[in-house]
Amino acid sequence: MANVSTIKPFAKGDILVGATLLNRADDDHAGDGRIIQYDSDLNEKGVLWTTGTTHLISGLRFGPDQTLWAFDTNTHTVLRYGPDGKELPRIKFADRSFSNVNFTADGNVLLGEHLVGKTIKLPPERPLGTTLTKMPGSDLFGDGHVFKFTPDGKLLKEFATETHGGMAGFLGVTTASLAPDNRTLVYVSETGTRVFQYDIVADKQLPDLITLQPGAGEIALLAQHLPDGTLLYIKANFKTGFKLDHLKANAEVIKSWDLPGPGWATVTPLLEPGVLLLGNFFTGTVAKFDMQTGTLGAKAETGVKRSLAGLAQYRG
Repeated sequence: MANVSTIKPFAKGDILVGATLLNRADDDHAGDGRIIQYDSDLNEKGVLWTTGTTHLISGLRFGPDQTLWAFDTNTHTVLRYGPDGKELPRIKFADRSFSNVNFTADGNVLLGEHLVGKTIKLPPERPLGTTLTKMPGSDLFGDGHVFKFTPDGKLLKEFATETHGGMAGFLGVTTASLAPDNRTLVYVSETGTRVFQYDIVADKQLPDLITLQPGAGEIALLAQHLPDGTLLYIKANFKTGFKLDHLKANAEVIKSWDLPGPGWATVTPLLEPGVLLLGNFFTGTVAKFDMQTGTLGAKAETGVKRSLAGLAQYRG
Protein backbone atom coordinates (compact mmCIF):
# COMPACT_ATOMS: atom_id res chain seq x y z
CA MET A 1 0.00 0.00 0.00
CA ALA A 2 1.40 3.36 -1.04
CA ASN A 3 2.23 5.94 1.62
CA VAL A 4 -0.17 8.89 1.59
CA SER A 5 1.04 12.26 2.85
CA THR A 6 -1.23 14.00 5.36
CA ILE A 7 0.94 17.10 5.82
CA LYS A 8 -0.95 20.30 6.64
CA PRO A 9 0.02 23.87 5.72
CA PHE A 10 2.58 24.96 8.27
CA ALA A 11 1.25 26.97 11.23
CA LYS A 12 3.37 29.11 13.53
CA GLY A 13 5.13 26.86 16.02
CA ASP A 14 4.80 23.64 14.03
CA ILE A 15 7.68 21.22 14.57
CA LEU A 16 9.02 19.09 11.70
CA VAL A 17 11.05 15.96 12.39
CA GLY A 18 12.99 13.86 9.88
CA ALA A 19 12.39 10.22 10.84
CA THR A 20 12.69 7.83 7.91
CA LEU A 21 10.76 4.57 8.23
CA LEU A 22 13.61 2.03 8.19
CA ASN A 23 11.93 -0.87 6.41
CA ARG A 24 14.69 -2.35 4.26
CA ALA A 25 16.27 -5.51 5.65
CA ASP A 26 19.47 -5.08 3.63
CA ASP A 27 20.34 -1.56 4.90
CA ASP A 28 19.85 -0.20 8.42
CA HIS A 29 19.78 3.44 7.23
CA ALA A 30 17.32 2.91 4.36
CA GLY A 31 13.58 3.05 3.93
CA ASP A 32 10.63 5.26 3.13
CA GLY A 33 11.54 8.91 3.64
CA ARG A 34 9.34 10.56 6.24
CA ILE A 35 8.96 13.98 7.85
CA ILE A 36 6.54 14.06 10.80
CA GLN A 37 4.61 17.26 11.51
CA TYR A 38 3.77 18.16 15.13
CA ASP A 39 2.16 21.22 16.63
CA SER A 40 4.10 23.31 19.14
CA ASP A 41 3.03 20.97 21.95
CA LEU A 42 4.33 17.89 20.10
CA ASN A 43 0.91 16.59 19.10
CA GLU A 44 1.15 14.89 15.72
CA LYS A 45 -0.62 16.74 12.89
CA GLY A 46 0.48 14.97 9.74
CA VAL A 47 3.16 13.06 7.85
CA LEU A 48 5.04 13.98 4.70
CA TRP A 49 6.38 11.04 2.69
CA THR A 50 9.27 11.97 0.42
CA THR A 51 9.63 10.64 -3.12
CA GLY A 52 12.78 9.46 -4.88
CA THR A 53 14.77 9.13 -1.66
CA THR A 54 16.20 5.95 -0.17
CA HIS A 55 17.91 6.76 3.14
CA LEU A 56 17.73 8.98 6.22
CA ILE A 57 16.07 12.36 5.77
CA SER A 58 18.34 14.78 7.60
CA GLY A 59 19.38 18.38 8.16
CA LEU A 60 15.93 20.00 8.36
CA ARG A 61 16.06 23.80 8.45
CA PHE A 62 13.74 26.64 7.48
CA GLY A 63 15.15 29.37 5.27
CA PRO A 64 14.47 33.11 5.55
CA ASP A 65 11.61 32.70 3.04
CA GLN A 66 10.06 29.96 5.23
CA THR A 67 11.06 27.20 2.82
CA LEU A 68 11.83 23.91 4.59
CA TRP A 69 15.06 22.26 3.45
CA ALA A 70 15.96 18.59 3.99
CA PHE A 71 18.46 16.10 2.56
CA ASP A 72 19.07 12.50 1.57
CA THR A 73 22.85 12.23 1.44
CA ASN A 74 22.87 8.83 -0.28
CA THR A 75 20.87 9.91 -3.32
CA HIS A 76 22.48 13.38 -3.35
CA THR A 77 18.97 14.84 -3.04
CA VAL A 78 18.13 18.31 -1.76
CA LEU A 79 14.45 18.60 -0.76
CA ARG A 80 12.57 21.88 -0.37
CA TYR A 81 9.00 22.43 0.76
CA GLY A 82 6.90 25.58 0.77
CA PRO A 83 4.78 26.71 3.75
CA ASP A 84 1.85 24.87 2.19
CA GLY A 85 3.71 21.59 2.74
CA LYS A 86 4.11 20.94 -0.98
CA GLU A 87 7.47 20.11 -2.51
CA LEU A 88 9.14 22.76 -4.64
CA PRO A 89 10.83 21.85 -7.95
CA ARG A 90 14.07 20.03 -7.26
CA ILE A 91 17.42 21.62 -7.97
CA LYS A 92 20.49 19.48 -8.61
CA PHE A 93 23.05 21.56 -6.76
CA ALA A 94 25.73 18.87 -7.25
CA ASP A 95 26.19 15.11 -7.11
CA ARG A 96 27.47 15.35 -3.54
CA SER A 97 26.33 14.15 -0.13
CA PHE A 98 24.93 17.42 1.19
CA SER A 99 23.30 17.15 4.61
CA ASN A 100 22.97 20.69 5.99
CA VAL A 101 22.24 24.24 4.88
CA ASN A 102 22.99 27.75 6.10
CA PHE A 103 21.78 31.03 4.66
CA THR A 104 24.06 34.01 4.03
CA ALA A 105 23.10 37.66 4.38
CA ASP A 106 23.51 38.16 0.63
CA GLY A 107 20.69 35.71 -0.10
CA ASN A 108 22.77 32.67 -0.99
CA VAL A 109 23.08 29.23 0.59
CA LEU A 110 25.93 27.20 2.09
CA LEU A 111 25.65 23.43 1.69
CA GLY A 112 27.83 21.14 3.81
CA GLU A 113 29.14 17.85 2.37
CA HIS A 114 28.42 15.00 4.79
CA LEU A 115 30.98 12.49 3.53
CA VAL A 116 34.72 12.54 2.95
CA GLY A 117 37.41 10.21 1.61
CA LYS A 118 37.06 6.62 0.50
CA THR A 119 37.85 4.58 3.61
CA ILE A 120 35.61 3.02 6.24
CA LYS A 121 37.57 2.42 9.44
CA LEU A 122 35.10 0.27 11.35
CA PRO A 123 36.35 -3.11 12.60
CA PRO A 124 34.99 -6.30 11.00
CA GLU A 125 32.92 -7.14 14.09
CA ARG A 126 31.07 -3.80 13.70
CA PRO A 127 30.04 -3.59 10.04
CA LEU A 128 28.59 -0.31 8.78
CA GLY A 129 25.21 -1.77 7.86
CA THR A 130 24.51 0.74 5.10
CA THR A 131 25.72 1.77 1.66
CA LEU A 132 27.71 4.96 1.04
CA THR A 133 27.30 6.51 -2.38
CA LYS A 134 30.41 7.63 -4.22
CA MET A 135 30.59 10.71 -6.37
CA PRO A 136 30.05 9.96 -10.07
CA GLY A 137 33.31 9.12 -11.82
CA SER A 138 35.22 9.02 -8.53
CA ASP A 139 36.31 6.51 -5.89
CA LEU A 140 35.56 9.09 -3.16
CA PHE A 141 32.47 9.35 -1.00
CA GLY A 142 33.12 13.09 -0.93
CA ASP A 143 35.59 15.87 -0.19
CA GLY A 144 34.00 17.09 3.04
CA HIS A 145 33.78 20.65 1.72
CA VAL A 146 31.28 23.49 2.02
CA PHE A 147 29.81 24.99 -1.14
CA LYS A 148 28.18 28.36 -1.71
CA PHE A 149 25.33 28.43 -4.23
CA THR A 150 22.73 30.86 -5.42
CA PRO A 151 19.22 29.72 -4.42
CA ASP A 152 18.65 28.46 -7.97
CA GLY A 153 21.73 26.22 -7.93
CA LYS A 154 24.59 28.22 -9.45
CA LEU A 155 27.90 27.37 -7.77
CA LEU A 156 29.64 30.48 -6.44
CA LYS A 157 32.42 29.08 -4.25
CA GLU A 158 33.89 25.86 -2.91
CA PHE A 159 35.49 26.13 0.52
CA ALA A 160 38.21 23.55 1.24
CA THR A 161 37.10 22.92 4.81
CA GLU A 162 39.19 20.59 6.96
CA THR A 163 37.36 17.59 8.42
CA HIS A 164 38.08 14.87 10.95
CA GLY A 165 36.34 11.80 9.52
CA GLY A 166 34.83 10.80 12.84
CA MET A 167 35.25 7.38 14.38
CA ALA A 168 34.39 5.67 11.10
CA GLY A 169 36.71 7.82 8.98
CA PHE A 170 34.23 9.01 6.34
CA LEU A 171 32.30 11.81 8.07
CA GLY A 172 32.87 15.30 6.69
CA VAL A 173 30.80 18.41 7.45
CA THR A 174 27.93 16.64 9.18
CA THR A 175 26.49 19.77 10.85
CA ALA A 176 27.35 23.42 10.36
CA SER A 177 26.17 26.73 11.78
CA LEU A 178 26.87 30.22 10.45
CA ALA A 179 27.50 32.79 13.19
CA PRO A 180 25.57 36.10 13.26
CA ASP A 181 28.71 37.82 11.91
CA ASN A 182 27.86 36.12 8.59
CA ARG A 183 31.42 34.92 8.11
CA THR A 184 32.35 32.38 10.81
CA LEU A 185 31.11 28.90 10.04
CA VAL A 186 31.27 26.51 13.00
CA TYR A 187 31.02 22.84 12.03
CA VAL A 188 31.59 19.30 13.23
CA SER A 189 32.55 15.92 11.80
CA GLU A 190 30.23 13.85 13.97
CA THR A 191 32.04 11.56 16.46
CA GLY A 192 35.30 13.40 15.82
CA THR A 193 37.41 15.30 18.34
CA ARG A 194 37.34 18.77 16.82
CA VAL A 195 34.86 21.63 16.50
CA PHE A 196 36.06 23.51 13.43
CA GLN A 197 35.80 27.13 12.32
CA TYR A 198 36.08 28.54 8.82
CA ASP A 199 36.04 32.16 7.66
CA ILE A 200 33.88 32.18 4.53
CA VAL A 201 34.74 35.83 3.75
CA ALA A 202 38.53 35.46 3.90
CA ASP A 203 38.23 31.86 2.63
CA LYS A 204 40.50 30.38 5.26
CA GLN A 205 40.49 27.76 7.96
CA LEU A 206 40.47 29.22 11.48
CA PRO A 207 41.86 27.65 14.66
CA ASP A 208 39.57 25.02 16.14
CA LEU A 209 36.91 26.33 18.49
CA ILE A 210 37.25 23.14 20.55
CA THR A 211 39.85 20.37 20.37
CA LEU A 212 39.19 17.25 22.41
CA GLN A 213 42.04 15.00 23.48
CA PRO A 214 42.30 12.04 21.08
CA GLY A 215 41.88 8.73 22.86
CA ALA A 216 40.25 10.29 25.93
CA GLY A 217 36.85 8.82 25.13
CA GLU A 218 35.10 12.09 24.34
CA ILE A 219 33.60 12.98 20.96
CA ALA A 220 31.86 16.01 19.44
CA LEU A 221 28.41 15.56 17.92
CA LEU A 222 26.98 18.97 17.07
CA ALA A 223 27.41 22.73 17.48
CA GLN A 224 24.51 25.09 16.77
CA HIS A 225 24.27 28.87 17.15
CA LEU A 226 21.51 30.61 19.03
CA PRO A 227 20.31 33.97 17.66
CA ASP A 228 22.46 35.85 20.20
CA GLY A 229 25.66 34.26 18.85
CA THR A 230 26.14 31.80 21.69
CA LEU A 231 26.37 28.10 20.90
CA LEU A 232 24.69 24.85 21.83
CA TYR A 233 27.20 22.02 21.87
CA ILE A 234 26.46 18.32 22.27
CA LYS A 235 29.26 15.92 23.12
CA ALA A 236 29.49 12.35 24.36
CA ASN A 237 31.83 10.74 26.83
CA PHE A 238 32.10 6.94 26.81
CA LYS A 239 32.18 6.88 30.62
CA THR A 240 29.98 9.76 31.76
CA GLY A 241 27.39 9.94 28.96
CA PHE A 242 25.96 12.72 26.79
CA LYS A 243 26.24 16.39 27.72
CA LEU A 244 24.74 19.62 26.40
CA ASP A 245 26.79 22.80 26.84
CA HIS A 246 25.75 26.41 26.35
CA LEU A 247 28.87 28.23 25.18
CA LYS A 248 30.00 31.75 24.48
CA ALA A 249 31.33 32.36 20.97
CA ASN A 250 34.87 31.72 22.27
CA ALA A 251 33.77 28.31 23.70
CA GLU A 252 33.69 29.47 27.33
CA VAL A 253 31.03 27.44 29.12
CA ILE A 254 27.99 29.40 30.28
CA LYS A 255 26.06 26.40 31.54
CA SER A 256 26.30 22.63 31.18
CA TRP A 257 23.77 19.83 31.56
CA ASP A 258 24.05 16.05 31.69
CA LEU A 259 21.48 14.55 29.33
CA PRO A 260 19.32 11.60 30.44
CA GLY A 261 20.82 8.64 28.62
CA PRO A 262 22.70 8.30 25.33
CA GLY A 263 21.70 9.16 21.78
CA TRP A 264 20.85 12.89 21.95
CA ALA A 265 22.35 14.24 18.74
CA THR A 266 20.10 17.00 17.35
CA VAL A 267 18.94 20.28 18.88
CA THR A 268 17.15 23.44 17.81
CA PRO A 269 15.88 26.47 19.75
CA LEU A 270 12.11 26.88 19.99
CA LEU A 271 9.92 29.96 19.99
CA GLU A 272 9.27 29.40 23.69
CA PRO A 273 11.91 31.47 25.54
CA GLY A 274 14.63 29.32 27.07
CA VAL A 275 13.27 26.09 25.62
CA LEU A 276 15.11 23.81 23.18
CA LEU A 277 13.99 20.80 21.18
CA LEU A 278 16.21 17.72 21.44
CA GLY A 279 16.20 14.65 19.24
CA ASN A 280 17.47 11.21 20.25
CA PHE A 281 18.90 9.22 17.35
CA PHE A 282 19.07 5.97 19.32
CA THR A 283 15.47 5.93 20.58
CA GLY A 284 13.56 8.18 18.17
CA THR A 285 12.38 10.43 21.01
CA VAL A 286 11.75 14.16 20.52
CA ALA A 287 11.65 16.20 23.71
CA LYS A 288 11.50 19.78 24.90
CA PHE A 289 14.35 20.87 27.17
CA ASP A 290 14.08 23.72 29.67
CA MET A 291 17.38 25.58 29.92
CA GLN A 292 16.46 27.03 33.31
CA THR A 293 15.67 23.77 35.07
CA GLY A 294 17.76 21.41 32.92
CA THR A 295 14.83 19.02 32.59
CA LEU A 296 12.89 17.41 29.77
CA GLY A 297 9.27 18.40 29.21
CA ALA A 298 6.81 17.35 26.53
CA LYS A 299 7.88 14.36 24.44
CA ALA A 300 6.90 12.60 21.24
CA GLU A 301 7.96 9.21 19.88
CA THR A 302 8.70 8.82 16.18
CA GLY A 303 8.51 5.04 16.55
CA VAL A 304 11.79 4.26 14.78
CA LYS A 305 15.22 3.80 16.35
CA ARG A 306 18.38 5.17 14.70
CA SER A 307 16.45 7.28 12.24
CA LEU A 308 15.80 10.72 13.74
CA ALA A 309 18.15 13.01 11.85
CA GLY A 310 16.61 16.49 11.65
CA LEU A 311 14.53 19.02 13.62
CA ALA A 312 13.06 22.38 12.65
CA GLN A 313 10.33 24.73 13.86
CA TYR A 314 8.19 26.92 11.62
CA ARG A 315 8.29 30.48 12.94
CA GLY A 316 5.61 31.91 10.70
